[in-house]
Amino acid sequence: MDFKQNFKYQLHSQIPASKSDFEERALTLFQYQVRHNVVYQAYVNGLRIKPERVKSLAEIPFLPIEFFKTQAVQTGTFTPQTIFRSSGTTQTERSRHLLPEVTFYLHNTQLLFESQYGSLADYVFLALLPSYIEQGNSSLVAMVDYFMQKSGQAEPGFFLHDQNALLTALQRAKQSGKKVVLFGVTYALLDLADFVQENHQSSLFQEVIIMETGGMKGRRREMIRRELHALLQQAFGVHSIHSEYGMTELLSQAYSKERGVFYCSPTMQIILRDPNDPLDRNSSLKTGGINIIDLANVDSCAFIETKDLGKQHPDGSFEVLGRFDNSDIRGCNLLVS
Repeated sequence: MDFKQNFKYQLHSQIPASKSDFEERALTLFQYQVRHNVVYQAYVNGLRIKPERVKSLAEIPFLPIEFFKTQAVQTGTFTPQTIFRSSGTTQTERSRHLLPEVTFYLHNTQLLFESQYGSLADYVFLALLPSYIEQGNSSLVAMVDYFMQKSGQAEPGFFLHDQNALLTALQRAKQSGKKVVLFGVTYALLDLADFVQENHQSSLFQEVIIMETGGMKGRRREMIRRELHALLQQAFGVHSIHSEYGMTELLSQAYSKERGVFYCSPTMQIILRDPNDPLDRNSSLKTGGINIIDLANVDSCAFIETKDLGKQHPDGSFEVLGRFDNSDIRGCNLLVS
């Protein structure tokens, strides 16, 4: 078994249980990727950082997420069988995440979801993700489709713009006796909220988990997260709105069950950086640019400098405050807390 296969096996068979375990795995993966990832190696060399001197997470250089738009960011040599692409717009170049196979990603999403919500078999999944479906090659769509398959639900759960069909499917799902999760891109959930209120159908959503993800995609005005969640809670008659934080360039996700406070999955950790100095990762920062370590990114790059601004809490949870002004509209959430 080669390094990557062994690392993946160990990652899923022994989920990191402590900070020291996570750091040891991250540093091991860093040393491997800086030798076997041509793009990452060139970036690290360009910063004049000597890999052998990197002894802590704070010293690891993070690859700017823009590289996924212009470069084939891959560790080792392989012909990709799966290429995920970001949603983007007609004016932006879509990011690409190259994978030798998709099974590891799908298994990872299952482990991470179940670590916070329990077995997929206990749920029926519905999805209102029109922009992701229409553009294709979406990691989010692949994840939700896999959840639907693993849940054993008999009927398809994806919907584009037919809100009546979605409400009919929701009625049937609730009759199954299972818990129901509705994944929805933010602007489509707002459209659904308007439709539900106009037709007095809020009662259908009692006890349904509304999973908001993906932002506005330029379809609606931006709003603070508190305002968005208040609108959705009122329209659907639920006590809280859940959120999923993920992106094409990552194979792990973070989830929020209320108030937009996300908890990192066991394979994921964030480190804040000074927005004015990407190499300054002072541990005392409470707000800053979000850098992500994703141990599941074995075949690409596990150390990603995102364009998101965030706030970190003492327990390691975090909030997404918005995006850098010069960043384009793309797959992850654009909401301000």
